[in-house]
Amino acid sequence: MTARLPALSSHPRKRLQTLVVLAAVACLVLAGCGGKSSSSDKKPTERPTSQPTQGGTQLAAVWPLTGLPAPETTPDHPVMIVKIDNTAASDPQAGLGDADMVVEELVEGGITRLAAMFYSKLPTKAGPVRSARASDIGVVTPTHAVLIASGMAPPTVARLNAAHVKYYTMGAPGVSRAPDGKHDFLHSVFANLPTLAKSLKKSAVVPASYLPWGQESDFAGSQPANGFDVSFSRATTTSFRFDAQTKKYVNTNSHAPANDQFKPDSVLVLRVREGDAGYRDPAGNPVPETLFFGKGQLMLFHNGQVTRGTWSKDGRDGQLVLSTAAGTMKVPAGHVWIELLPNKKAGGNIRIH
Repeated sequence: MTARLPALSSHPRKRLQTLVVLAAVACLVLAGCGGKSSSSDKKPTERPTSQPTQGGTQLAAVWPLTGLPAPETTPDHPVMIVKIDNTAASDPQAGLGDADMVVEELVEGGITRLAAMFYSKLPTKAGPVRSARASDIGVVTPTHAVLIASGMAPPTVARLNAAHVKYYTMGAPGVSRAPDGKHDFLHSVFANLPTLAKSLKKSAVVPASYLPWGQESDFAGSQPANGFDVSFSRATTTSFRFDAQTKKYVNTNSHAPANDQFKPDSVLVLRVREGDAGYRDPAGNPVPETLFFGKGQLMLFHNGQVTRGTWSKDGRDGQLVLSTAAGTMKVPAGHVWIELLPNKKAGGNIRIH
C-alpha cells in the first residue's frame, strides 16, 4: 500500500512547491521549463538519479535501497528490516525474494544472520525471524528503519533504546510463531510485513540512499571474478557464483528455495572490525558486535568482475562513503548483498575463483 506524500494535500503554498519539484523531475533542468511539459515525454533512461533528502518530503527519483527508478508515490511505511536466521535450521527461508537489499553479519558461535531490508515490496511471510544484536544499530539507523526480531537480550534492548531504534518482536501485529512442520520451535517465528505496516503510524521518513548509486558505466572491474567464497569463520562461508545469462549473483549455499532467493546484481564486501557486545549467549559463547562505522577495505563484485577500494562511515548512523584511488566509487543501481566481513585479524577471509 502506498500513499502520496503529505505535501501534495497540504497548504496551497506547499502544494505549489511540490509541483515545482515534480516539474523539475520531468524536465531535468528547472530553468528549461518555459511551458507545459509532460513526464510521459521523457525516456526512462533520462530519469534523474538524484537521491532523496533524508527526512524531507521531496519526491525521491530512485528507490533508496536499490537506486532503481521509483514511482511518483512513496510507501506510507518505513523501511522494514527483518533479522533472518542463516543456518541449516532456517531452511527454507521465506521472503528474501522480495528484499531490496540484504546485509549479512556475524553473531556468536561463528554463524551469521541476515538483515533483510524491505521497502518497495512487503512479503506476507518473512523469516525465520531471530533475535536482534547491537550490530544491527549500524545497519538500521541510516534508514530510519524499524527492526523486526523475535526478541533480544537485555543488554541489546538497552543499546537499541539508547540509539532510538524502533523495534517490533513477537506479539506485534503480524509477528508471531507459526509452526509449519518445516522448522523447529526455535525457528518458527515469521513476520507478515503488510499486516505490521498497517499498524504503524503513517509518518514514515523517506530515507537517503543507502549507497552512492550510479550507472553501469560507473563500474570499472579490475579482475575477473566469476565466483567467490566469503568466510566469516570456520563455521560459516557464504558462496556466490556469477550467472552470465541473468547478470545476477547466485548464493550457491542459500537456505531459501530457488523461487524465493535474493539474487543480487552486485555483492559489496566490507571489511569490518569486531568488538565484544559484553555478554554471552545461553551456550556460553561470547557475543560479538560488528563495528559498522569507521573505515576499512572493500571489494565490489559486479558483472563477473571485482574492483577494490575503501569505505568510511562517520558513526553508526552515518552514510556509507565508498572510494577508490581514482576518487568516489558508485555502485550500479540494482539489488545489492552487503557482507560485513570481519577483518583478517578477526578471522574473516575471502577467496576468488
